[in-house]
Amino acid sequence: MSDSSSLPPVRLHPEAELARDALSTPLLSRATRLARWAGPDTRVDAGGGLVEEQLPAAAEALGLSGDDAAAYASEAWRVAVDTGLVEIVDEEAGTVGTGAELALLTGGSPQDVLGVWLAALETVIADACVPDLDDLVDAIDTGGEIDFSSLDWDPEAEAEFLDGVLGNLYLLTASEDGPGDAPVPLPALAASMIVPSDMGEPTNDVLEQVSDAMMRLDDQFRVLAPVGLVDYRPVDEALMADADADADAEAEAEAAEGTSAAVDETDVSRYGMVRLTPLGLYGLRSRLLEAGFEAPAVGDLADKGADALLDGTATFPQVAARAETEMWLARRESLAAARELLAAARGLDAGAPLRRLRCQQALSLLGAEAEPALREVLDDPELGGLARVWLTEAGFSDVPAPSQDLVFWLTVDTVAAQLAAEGNSDELRALVEGLAAQHGGFFAAAWRVDHPATADVLEAMGRLHPDKRIAKEARKAAFKARSQQGG
Repeated sequence: MSDSSSLPPVRLHPEAELARDALSTPLLSRATRLARWAGPDTRVDAGGGLVEEQLPAAAEALGLSGDDAAAYASEAWRVAVDTGLVEIVDEEAGTVGTGAELALLTGGSPQDVLGVWLAALETVIADACVPDLDDLVDAIDTGGEIDFSSLDWDPEAEAEFLDGVLGNLYLLTASEDGPGDAPVPLPALAASMIVPSDMGEPTNDVLEQVSDAMMRLDDQFRVLAPVGLVDYRPVDEALMADADADADAEAEAEAAEGTSAAVDETDVSRYGMVRLTPLGLYGLRSRLLEAGFEAPAVGDLADKGADALLDGTATFPQVAARAETEMWLARRESLAAARELLAAARGLDAGAPLRRLRCQQALSLLGAEAEPALREVLDDPELGGLARVWLTEAGFSDVPAPSQDLVFWLTVDTVAAQLAAEGNSDELRALVEGLAAQHGGFFAAAWRVDHPATADVLEAMGRLHPDKRIAKEARKAAFKARSQQGG
């Protein structure tokens, strides 16, 4: 995952809906049933697990049968203990009782339920990082102890790898240009952890690492699916039986690249497909917040002031910024909201142009009732330009014409905001070309604009304009602006 501590905002489902999802997950529902099944005769071993002779009865209570029934029952019991649905009453006697958390699942709030589910999630994520049971059995030495060195298993590295994969899955789900709710091919997710971003054609060694990572992730997602973190379509068993085939290796490479004319969607899906559930998105965000990441969710700013809204949405993608703003406006009367937004948009600091852009976008969502607030700032040197734009676009008459100084100031402010929001985007390049074309003497006048970002804007225009002569004019104007500013 990226080293940045700030992540894209996510849209979470309502907590009541997420709590219902949590209660219906296979693992938590089994743990709950075992907590209710446990009684005075239930016995546990020194580690808190059900004694072996009681596993068949536990499996029967869960309606499970088959070779894996005891393992599923044991897992559900461990989750029941770890989440507090069951508590160990007497460690020496191995007796248990009902845990305090069990009542929360029926009488608690949605947050209480989700708290229990998050505890279950931590248990399952920890389990997913443990080697396969068969490998553990093979690693038992003559003294009956597990020889961890023979497993080639580093618990910290394994946990870090899975955290990284889940972080990348979160990013893909949250990003507006990502797949969203669509499943992600397992090879692509494995490649995101293995293949360097600047690598062209992956080497055979790298492809082998991706293949190994896929197999690890296939095992791990099979463990994570029952707790409701992901929807997972496992790797086709037939592929694993023929993993060395050249055609399979080629298809893995193409699937890892994410696009291929030779591999259709059905073929890619055979290598595993994973999707973060709405509950999983909630769970990973909670873990990221706990780890110190800034992981915003749409709606976080709805009850905060306009200053928090404009600063908070400054780096949001366009769709998320609009959704957050709509939620903020829905709680306020339009005229008061417009006045609060305009007051928060003032300033000459580096973040002010982008605040004013977000303010303008927010004001565009308001109707005619906001007009008085816009007319009140017509003479404001920082807000008068955007006020005239709003009033004109809203169809109001008697809008005073702006002075040339105000036009140039607003132009510099707008370009500065676009630079902060999008960087050197195609849209900004088109804006720069349009400005230079519409006003022949733009650079001769623009360097005099009394705006803190004037020199930076002119430098950017020189960098972005494709015409070498015009780009040179912009750079010369930027030099004059810096000289005027004394720097």
